[in-house]
This record gives sequence, C-alpha cells and structure tokens, in this order.
Amino acid sequence: MGSFFKSLFTDFWTIGSAGFILLVTFLAVFAPFVVPDKTNNANDMQLAIHSQPPGFSCQFLVKPLPNNSLDKQQTSASASLEKIPISSYHFYDNQLVYTPFGAAFPQPDTLALSRFPTADRKQIEQDFILKKRYLLGTDLYGRDLLSRLILGSRISLGIGFIAVFISLLVGVFFGALAGYFGGTVDRLIMGFINVVWAIPTLLLVIAIVLALGRGFWQVFLAVGLSMWVEVARLVRGQVKATKEKLYIQAVTALGFSEMRILIKHVLPTVISSLIVISAANFASAILMESGLSFLGIGAQPPVPSWGGMVKDHFRYLLLGKPYLALLPGGAIMFLVLSFMLLGNSLRDRLDVRN
Repeated sequence: MGSFFKSLFTDFWTIGSAGFILLVTFLAVFAPFVVPDKTNNANDMQLAIHSQPPGFSCQFLVKPLPNNSLDKQQTSASASLEKIPISSYHFYDNQLVYTPFGAAFPQPDTLALSRFPTADRKQIEQDFILKKRYLLGTDLYGRDLLSRLILGSRISLGIGFIAVFISLLVGVFFGALAGYFGGTVDRLIMGFINVVWAIPTLLLVIAIVLALGRGFWQVFLAVGLSMWVEVARLVRGQVKATKEKLYIQAVTALGFSEMRILIKHVLPTVISSLIVISAANFASAILMESGLSFLGIGAQPPVPSWGGMVKDHFRYLLLGKPYLALLPGGAIMFLVLSFMLLGNSLRDRLDVRN
C-alpha cells in the first residue's frame, strides 16, 4: 500500500490535482469560518456596489434600530439589513452627515447622533462605520464574489459525493446480481439497464427533477439515479469473468452460500475499477449540476452554485467584466479536470497489467 501511494504521488499532475481537490474540500468544509460574508448563503445584497472590480473596498454605515438597544454584536447580526454603502462621512453639530455610494447626483444625508447607543464619536466610528474589502469584487447584486465562490464549492462537492454514493449503491447491486446469477436475472436486469441507457442523461435528470420538484436534494438524487447504469455494466462484466475463476469454483465446492461467495470473494475484485469510475462519475456529476443550475432547475437562489453564477453573469463576457463569469466557470473546469487527472492516475496504478 505504501509503494502504491509513493508511485501515485510521484507525478506532478497527480499531486497538483489531489492538492486542488483537497484545497476545495477544505474551503467547502470550513466555509462558514473562512468566507468574508457571514450572512446566510453570503446573500448580503448591496445594489449600490454591484459589479465592482477585484480589490474594491467601501465604507459602510451600520444604522442602529430605533430602540437604541443594539450593542455591537447585535448590530453585526443585523448588518445585512442595516448597512448602507457610503463614499464619505463627517460629523456636524449633533449629526452624522454621510454621502451614499454610487448615487448619480450624490446628496448628503444625515443621521442624528441620538440614534446611536453612545454619543462618543470615536466609539461611533469604531462600531458603526465599517470598511470592507472585496478581494474578487462584487457580483450583479452587490454580493461578495469570493464568499459566493467558496460556498458554491459545497454544492459541487456535495452533489459529487452523494451522486457517486447513489450510483455505487444501485449500480453494484444490479450489476452483481446480473453478473453472478446470469440467466433470466441477467436478461431482465440488462433489459432495464438498456432502457435507462437509451435515455439521454440530461433529459433523464430533468425528468426526475421535474417529477420530484426543483430543489437542493432533488437534484442530488436525480443526478445519482442517472449515473448508476455505467457502474452496473462495469460490475456485471467483471463479476461474470471472476465467477469463472478456479478459486471461486473451489469455494463453491466447499459449500459456501452464494451470497457469501459474491460478497466476500467476488465483489472485492471490482473495487479498483469502482475507484476509477467513481472519480470519472464525480467529475460528470459536477458538470451535470452546473448545467442544471445554468438552466435554472438546479440549486435555487439564493443558494450559491457555480453554474448559477455563470448563468447570472455570462452576459458580462461582452460587457467588459468577463471575470464575473470566468471565475466560477474556471472553478468548474479546474475541479472537473482535477478529478479526471486523478482518475487517470488511479487507473494506471491499479491496472494489474502495469
């Protein structure tokens, strides 16, 4: 096992692919702690600062609620409702005078200092005047693009894991039964597999989503149920070849039950092939979810997904800000490419002929 991993991670592309997958997985798992925008789904919309370039920074005035009972923590918790982007501010008499950001004809507005829990101007500046930097800029609705990208990785990785799990569960079950028992069982299962195989994958996924309803888990289930036929065909072929080997005939002669032979002696021989096809299915699931989100039947707003982000911003490819669509599109491309390269490396290392 040690020599296997040593040979696997001697290739530059394998190391890079595995490293990128681990990085995206880390960001997805710890997203609530690393994203700059802590609001639910990073959905803090500020239309006044929409489509700003990477590195953009802006000051915000956090308006206290009228009851004057908010402390700093309460203010931060309600910041998504109370923040106003401003271009400048100053104190005059007993008022805070500020200029809203992005107004075509900026007109200063005022806020009485009595609205704040404290009259100390330095304390007001510290607690209620915030400065925020957007490392990747803002999207069409003025949301932090970096936060949305990081949270979008959760959808892509989540659908990959769940879809692969469903495809393995269903595909191994049907493939093992068809390959081991043969005869009528094999013909019935293969007939069902061929019917499912004949339906275009995207149309099958759309039909399942429309039948179950648009939503987060419905998409996961639909993609998983569309990918099991490849696993079933692979398992059937390998089980059918393995059951003819001498050691299987020997354990059969010893009187072991068919289910024990299938589970303990036949199925372990297909694990290496399942690992390879799982990597390919992982990449296919990510592409499928991105396509569904682009069509509007994937993860529903305000849940961030990379396909949905491309859908929202693809017009900007011709409007001078192509990075708004290229960033999520590049994330999809690099994650899919990483899984494909890793799958190819696993195939080469696990092939007994090598």
